[in-house]
Amino acid sequence: MSDFVPAAQISEAAQRLNRLRANMRVSIRGKDEVIDQVLVCLVAGGHLLIEDLPGVGKTTLAYSLARSMDCAFSRVQFTSDLLPGDVTGVAIYDETLKEFVFKKGPVFAHIVLADEINRATPKTQSALLEVMDRARVTVDGESHAVGSPFMVFATQNPVDFEGTFPLPESQMDRFLMRLRMGYPQPEDEREILRTAHGGYDAIALNPVVTRSEILALQALVPQVFVEDSVLEFILRIVTATRTDTEFRAGVSVRAGVALRTAAQARALLLNRDFVLPEDVVELVAPVFSHRLGLARQSSDALEERRAVTAALKRIVAAIPPPA
Repeated sequence: MSDFVPAAQISEAAQRLNRLRANMRVSIRGKDEVIDQVLVCLVAGGHLLIEDLPGVGKTTLAYSLARSMDCAFSRVQFTSDLLPGDVTGVAIYDETLKEFVFKKGPVFAHIVLADEINRATPKTQSALLEVMDRARVTVDGESHAVGSPFMVFATQNPVDFEGTFPLPESQMDRFLMRLRMGYPQPEDEREILRTAHGGYDAIALNPVVTRSEILALQALVPQVFVEDSVLEFILRIVTATRTDTEFRAGVSVRAGVALRTAAQARALLLNRDFVLPEDVVELVAPVFSHRLGLARQSSDALEERRAVTAALKRIVAAIPPPA
């Protein structure tokens, strides 16, 4: 499925990711697993949905990644009166040039934080669909490329749904992974209380990798070997979600490809040029959970997420991994 990748190239890629991981740990304390999952999402070239309570470090996480890569960072606070042009940009008539000139919106950055994305109307939410899928924005018939690398961090509050607009399934499917930060452990929170000051933009981090190095890492991911038995393992999990009566519908074809790509990225992060079944198992919930809904309606989003995750664990446990 892939050409042979020299061990030195894999080792160099893992070293770059280790530098990123160590740098982000300076500002994100006690969340090593979350950092690793973010790096998997980044290297896989995907977008990330973070559902958690306010004030647990979601913005800090996105900003720390951008600073560690010396990338342009943009934050958009999604509200009900936000218009699509406020995200993508608009064409404005220039009296001097006697023509319309495109003024770029905040989506033209490398790391874009869409804060509380479900508070904007569906029309504004859909403004992100093209750019998330193609890394381009089309305004008045003209296409404009955004930054490269490009990654959207979107956040949602899982307990406050007053005045919100749920994301459509087509947009949820474009997020590679969904994560939650969770509260820090007491010893980590004690250190945060001792040292934290100012907002996220007061974080002083020096870049440890270049944008070109990140692009090289992303180009390397498809070359990570996936043995046919591991592909069959992924397919059996995908098929099981489509036949399980606990879900309204199973995951899409895009979801299966996303799981394979994320597993390849995880292998690279762990200094391997091949995917193991454990890579797949570890990523099933982050990659699939936001793409599935329960057959029985639930008014509690947190309870539904727990139920979906539990069902995925049950499915994976029932499918023997390849030897």
